[in-house]
Amino acid sequence: MKLYEITLKPKSGFGTPLKGDTIFGHICWQAAYDEGLFGKNVEKLLEDYDNNPFIVVSSAFFKIEEGNNVKRIFKRPDMPLSKLFNFINTEKKEVISKRKELKSKKWLIMDSKEKINSLKELKYISEKELDTKLFSGANKDVRKNKKGYNISLFKDFTQPHNTINRLTNTTGKGRFAPFTSDQVVFNKDVMLFVFAAIREDISISQLKTAFQRIGETGFGKDASTGLGKFDIFSINEVNLFVFGSPNPNACYTLSPCIPEKGIFSDFYFIPFTRFGRHGDVLAKSKNPFKNPILMADEGAVFVSENMKEILKKPYIGRAITGISKVLETAVTQGYALYIPVKVEA
Repeated sequence: MKLYEITLKPKSGFGTPLKGDTIFGHICWQAAYDEGLFGKNVEKLLEDYDNNPFIVVSSAFFKIEEGNNVKRIFKRPDMPLSKLFNFINTEKKEVISKRKELKSKKWLIMDSKEKINSLKELKYISEKELDTKLFSGANKDVRKNKKGYNISLFKDFTQPHNTINRLTNTTGKGRFAPFTSDQVVFNKDVMLFVFAAIREDISISQLKTAFQRIGETGFGKDASTGLGKFDIFSINEVNLFVFGSPNPNACYTLSPCIPEKGIFSDFYFIPFTRFGRHGDVLAKSKNPFKNPILMADEGAVFVSENMKEILKKPYIGRAITGISKVLETAVTQGYALYIPVKVEA
C-alpha cells in the first residue's frame, strides 16, 4: 500500500468530528454514487475488505507550517502519566502536585524531522500553551476577536436555528420552535491533515477526487446547511514509519479501531462507542441506525512482542461487519494506521 498525507483547509464549521471510520464511510458513499470513481463499484471494493482493505484512513489532526519547518499536532497517547513523563528522582508529593498540570498537556507536537525514540522524550503541550505558541507573534488586538475572546486553534460553537416558512419569511403563527446544533469552528489559519493508505489498484488522483467531492458537498452532520466544507491544500506521499522509533515495541494508533486478537500483550486506550446510522435513502428506512460498536479511540497504544511481523503492514486492526439489520453488506473501518513507538517500563 502507498501512504499519503492529505492537507485540508476548512471553509466552514464541522458538526461531525473528522474521525477515520467516518471519513472512510464518506469515501464509500462516493464510490456508491459514482461506480467509475475507483474503477469498481463499492460492492467489489469491499469484497475482500476483511483481509485486503482498499483504503485505510486516519482521523484528522492539526498542522502548523513555520517556513520550511512543519509541525504536526497529534493527540497525546492515552496512557498513564508515568508512561509519558519522567518521574525519576521526583518525590511523590511533587508528582501529585504536578498531575493537574501534566493532565492538561493533551497535545503532542512533532517537527517534520523528529522521530519518536521514546514516548517520554516527546513534546507534550496544553491547549493554552498551543494557542499562545500559535499567536505569540500577533499584537494584542489581533489576539482577540470582535467579541473579546482570545483567539485559539478551534472553538466549540452552538448555532441557533428555527424553522422558517420561505413564502412568508416568518416562523408562522404558533410555530416558533427554536433549536440549536453544535459545531466546531476552526481558526482561519488552521490546517488539518489526514493520512490515507491505498491499495495498488487505487490511484492518488482517484482518492483526491473523492476528497474534493466530500469537501464540496460537506462532511458529516448538517452538510446541507453549509457545515463540513473544506479544500484540499496539498497531497504528499509519506512514510509513517520514518516518524517512529527504530526499536519499537508498540503501535500508536491514528484512528478509532478494533485490534486483532492474540497479537498485543498490553492495551492503553480510551473506549469510544460509535452509534452509527445509515445515510442516503437508508436514512429514511424503518431502521436507519447501525448496531453500536465499541472501539479504541485514536491515540491508543498497543504493546506487542512481535513487532517485526506487525511492521509488515502500515495498519493494524480488523474489518467490522454485521453492523446493520437493513444492509447485511455494510462494514465499518476497524483498521488504523499507526506510528511505531517505544514504550518504557
